[in-house]
Amino acid sequence: MPELPEVETTRRGIAPHLVGRCIARTVVREPRLRWPVPVAALSAADGARIEAVERRAKYLLLRTTAGTIMLHLGMSGSLRVIATTEPPFVHDHFDLELDNGQCLRLRDPRRFGSVHWLPAGAEPEHALLASLGPEPWDSTFNGEYLHRRARGRRRSVKAFLMDSQVVVGVGNIYANEALFAAGIHPARAAGRVSRARYESLAGHVRAILERAIEVGGTTLRDFTDGAGEPGYFRIELAVYGRTGECCPACSTPLRTLRQDQRSTWYCPRCQR
Repeated sequence: MPELPEVETTRRGIAPHLVGRCIARTVVREPRLRWPVPVAALSAADGARIEAVERRAKYLLLRTTAGTIMLHLGMSGSLRVIATTEPPFVHDHFDLELDNGQCLRLRDPRRFGSVHWLPAGAEPEHALLASLGPEPWDSTFNGEYLHRRARGRRRSVKAFLMDSQVVVGVGNIYANEALFAAGIHPARAAGRVSRARYESLAGHVRAILERAIEVGGTTLRDFTDGAGEPGYFRIELAVYGRTGECCPACSTPLRTLRQDQRSTWYCPRCQR
């Protein structure tokens, strides 16, 4: 699944091609995505000017003069800016045709992505956005905030960190990496982590995500950026996916455990 750095990389890749352009029409080839695509409602965007391309968590928000088109890439979705005349493939479900002969095309083989239309003024109340926690770069996201939200919680600190109602955008890859960098065992109860250690964790979350965005997102099977080029952050991962390898800090063999149906890699010596 594309994580926050991949989505932000996509946003930065497509924004220069969209901002300032007018929408000629929307084309829905397959309305049966994770939620039904509002075909009729999307027609309100025809003729509208795209004013900004923003991101909230893993949602892309195309702000227009008529409202907002909200996109989610799901498990395997990707976006390309291509010529409108380019023939679609079987998994190309949605086109946003522009006034210059180009279009933004959504490809989603697994159909877990989504397309939504938010009339002007409706976006803050949308159910999919209403309960989201802060962005990792918000001023409210710090050690004090994490320590307060974790008070009394017995769930693992890794599950706590991946909860989008606590903070958005920290998926499995980056949770592994941030906990290793902060020296926190992923199975430790969230309520038993000190404020000082949460301060360290918050800083590492931001730094790791910033680095991932800088180099184009993590190379995953289903992701390439808006220009069609893969990201290269995976070569820099310290623990994630390194089964059978040793800790880069102390050379202790890394261990793996299953948490909430996901694999976790950690160092039994560096993380406690």
